[in-house]
Amino acid sequence: MAPTGKAGRYRGSVKEFPNFNASQDAEALYNAMKGFGSDKEAILDLITSRNNKQRIEISQAYKSLYGKDLIADLKRELTGKFERLIVGLMRPLAYFDAKEIKDALQGIGTDEKCLIEILASRTNQQIHNLVEAYRDAYERELEADVLGDTSGHFKKMLVVLLQGTREEDDVVSEDLVEQDAKDLLEAGDLKWGTDEAQFIYILGNRSKQHLRLVFDEYLKISGKPIEDSIRGELSGDIEKLMLAVVKCIRSTPEYFAERLYKAMKGLGTKDNTLIRVMVSRSEIDMLDIREVFRTKYEKSLHSMIKDDTSGEYKKALLKLCGGDDDAAGEFFPEAAQVAYRMWELSAVAKVELRGTVRPAADFNADGDVKVLRKAMKGLGTDEGAIIDVVTRRSNAQRQEILRAYKSHFGRDLMADLKSELSGSLAKLILGLMMTPAQFDAKQLKKAMEGAGTDENILIEILATRNNREIQAINEAYRAAYHKSLEDALSSDTSGHFKRILVSLALGNRDEGGEDLTRAHEDAKVVAESLKLSDVSSGDSTSLETHFLSILCTRSYPHLRRVFQEFIKMTNHDVAHTIRKHMSGDVRDAFVAIVRSVKDKPAFFADKLYDSMKGIGTDERTLTRIMVSRSEIDLLNIRRVFKEMHEKSLHHMIEKDTSGDYCKALLAICGGDD
Repeated sequence: MAPTGKAGRYRGSVKEFPNFNASQDAEALYNAMKGFGSDKEAILDLITSRNNKQRIEISQAYKSLYGKDLIADLKRELTGKFERLIVGLMRPLAYFDAKEIKDALQGIGTDEKCLIEILASRTNQQIHNLVEAYRDAYERELEADVLGDTSGHFKKMLVVLLQGTREEDDVVSEDLVEQDAKDLLEAGDLKWGTDEAQFIYILGNRSKQHLRLVFDEYLKISGKPIEDSIRGELSGDIEKLMLAVVKCIRSTPEYFAERLYKAMKGLGTKDNTLIRVMVSRSEIDMLDIREVFRTKYEKSLHSMIKDDTSGEYKKALLKLCGGDDDAAGEFFPEAAQVAYRMWELSAVAKVELRGTVRPAADFNADGDVKVLRKAMKGLGTDEGAIIDVVTRRSNAQRQEILRAYKSHFGRDLMADLKSELSGSLAKLILGLMMTPAQFDAKQLKKAMEGAGTDENILIEILATRNNREIQAINEAYRAAYHKSLEDALSSDTSGHFKRILVSLALGNRDEGGEDLTRAHEDAKVVAESLKLSDVSSGDSTSLETHFLSILCTRSYPHLRRVFQEFIKMTNHDVAHTIRKHMSGDVRDAFVAIVRSVKDKPAFFADKLYDSMKGIGTDERTLTRIMVSRSEIDLLNIRRVFKEMHEKSLHHMIEKDTSGDYCKALLAICGGDD
């Protein structure tokens, strides 16, 4: 029977072919492979339009008619990624999974990501079928092979998952939910070291419904999502496995949407992952995966496959995808619910902001200034000594060093550093020596001077700073440039964009909590405003003014509630809707505000990634964010960076920069995740 999703609906993209005739299909495939060359288009059209049960029947008919093995013939006729995809579709799912796991375990090194993906996401029955298929195909026990190829807590959790004994009863005991949440908290955050066995037992055995309530309770009693605790308490493969289990418990389609996105983003495509997910989910939940994909990444899965692959391989993948959601032009109800849950998590979580640069213990300003003076005296400069002092002191300590240097030597340390250092290193070190407000003021000034304005810098700084930081920037700007920031913005920008920036630059955002009644009214205004075909045309209406005021002056907790209410009313996510109905700098400014409200570290992690991906490095952005976030939330940014981009910030800086600039950035980064 076909798998079903909500309310018994079939949620696969590949359906049973009507008027199916296995012998006719076997003959068509035989003819497509007969003679010189093969008709690849005919092969992919036929195989991708039959479901797995029908494909198995075709294989059997092919054997009866021609005495040949269809999979062997397909392997001989096809090549590369296209062959892997078509052959994968011809195997029953359990045998497909068994082959993927066998490939992951054999050879030099183990593909842990493949093991994690399959064993974290399959149901009890699918696990039992997999174990049987592995035994049948390879005459070996899967558990024994996993035991022989993995180690530690990672091995223990895989073995638990391999038992396929997760509880399936949806009747949940409130007392047990509270006890499990408490046990997880005590096994991790409240314990010196981590009791991995408790995590393995609870996450490996409890039912999905039970665990979702445990995660809600955990957030309530600890103030942070279970994912944050796992990242803080575990590391390596066991951390990745536990996070995958939690993601699949929360939403299996969301887990696979993320796997697909990461397989295709950036340079190069992880074809093994792409093939495995498209084959294994095409008859289970591909429609749900597509919906979540469109919500999270604001593009359809169809369009990303189309842009990232080619040839018959692309055509076959697009057939498995089953349609282009961007063509519909509207969100799906299920996808909106995913967006709602994201805002709910954002609203409840109490995120502890943590920087990487802390005050140095046993700080001695007099000793530091002597080291710095010695590093700059005479022929040549000791950049290493300068980096060592400046990057390992807090900003308050650096201000003391500036004063002590003047007292000792009657010289301006900033001027000396400027004359001794050059290029990117000079900008980084001088940026660290300024107060945060002075540094931001200078970045804003540089963004507005000369030909053209760098709107992205204005947006980044003004959309992400709190009232206290904005007020300090205003004072620093006036002191340095003898002009108010508001006047500078007014003379350098125009229209709605100017109004947004000036409003943010006043630093008048509410600082209270949420007001549910007001949030509902605000959401109505946002919904009405976003129905306008062009709100950035320059026509000023009271509705638009109210919309601008909501985004620029309401408190973050209140805005989170507004954005949730917006989803309830419209079935749309606010960031996606802003992107759809607005354009240019106005759109970018509002999206930056929304992203900052939801998850500021994720906003900065994305900007850091964009500054280093591809050819060339945007050193200005890289320097600005590393300096400005080093004492605020760079540890949080590092964590999100690793999660979003599957590589550490440290690793990317190391690969993308060089020399003393690289050394200084890595010192600020504070470690490799």
